[in-house]
Amino acid sequence: MTPEELFDIEIQLLMEGVYQVYGYDFREYAESSLRRRLSQWLAGSGCATLSLAQSQILRDRQFFDTLLRGITVNVSEMFRDPAFFKAIREQVVPYLKTYPFVKIWLAGCATGEEAYSMAILLLEEGLKGRFRIYATDINEEVIRKAQDGIYPLQELQHFTRNYQHAGGTGSFSDYYTARYNHAILAPSLRENIVFAAHNLAVDTDFGEMNMILCRNVMIYFKQSLKERVLGLFDSSLLPGGFLCLGTKESLEHRRISDRYDTVAARMPIYRKRYEKK
Repeated sequence: MTPEELFDIEIQLLMEGVYQVYGYDFREYAESSLRRRLSQWLAGSGCATLSLAQSQILRDRQFFDTLLRGITVNVSEMFRDPAFFKAIREQVVPYLKTYPFVKIWLAGCATGEEAYSMAILLLEEGLKGRFRIYATDINEEVIRKAQDGIYPLQELQHFTRNYQHAGGTGSFSDYYTARYNHAILAPSLRENIVFAAHNLAVDTDFGEMNMILCRNVMIYFKQSLKERVLGLFDSSLLPGGFLCLGTKESLEHRRISDRYDTVAARMPIYRKRYEKK
C-alpha cells in the first residue's frame, strides 16, 4: 500500500470519528480538497501522522478546533465579485422591494464581509427596517469574528474599490470607523444581521426565505452533498425567491433545476418559479 493510499484511509477513519464525536460531517467533502487541507494542517500540528493525531483530536476540543480551522474555508472580502453585487442591485432588488419584509439566508458567511456588504446594498436601496439577514457558518470561531465586524485597515482600500465597482451610491467610509489599524463597521449594519452556527451537511433548513446566497462553498462538496444542500435551499426558499451561487457553481443538471429560471446573464442567480395552479 502506498503512503497516499494509507493517508486516504486515515482521512476516512478520522472523518468518521469527527462526525461521531462532534457532529461535523466532512465525509462528503471533495477528496482532493480535504486531502490538501489536512496535509497542510498536519504539517503544523506537531504530529507525524493523522493516526497519531486522531486520539487527541477526538478527546481535546481545542485541538479539534485547530483541525476545524484547517478544513474550513474562511476567505472572504467585502463586495467580492463586484459584478455579482451589481447584478443583485439592478436585477434582484427591484423584486425584493415589492415585499413588505425580506428574509435572506447567507450560508457560509465566514468572517461576515459578505453579510455586511449585502446589508449596505439593501440600506442604500431603501430597504431600511424591511430586511433581515441570517448569516451562518459551520465554524463558530469565525462567527464570533463576524459578529465583531472588525477588519484590518489595510484591506479597506480594496473593499472600497469593490464597493464602487458594485454600484455603491454613497461613500464607503461612512460605514466604518478607523481605529488602531482596524476598521470597525457601523453598529447599524449589525442590527439587520443574525449570525448563527449552521452545518449544511447535517442541519435542517431555514424556512420561508426570499433570497439565499451560498457562494463558493459547494465547490468543496461531493456531488451527493451538493444535491443535499441544494434540496435544503429549495425547501427553504419561497416561490419567487432568489438563489445565488458562486461563479464556479450552477444549477445545470441538478435535481431542482427545473424549478428555477436564470435571472442574470453569465451570473449564477436563479429565481424559483411559482407553482402552477
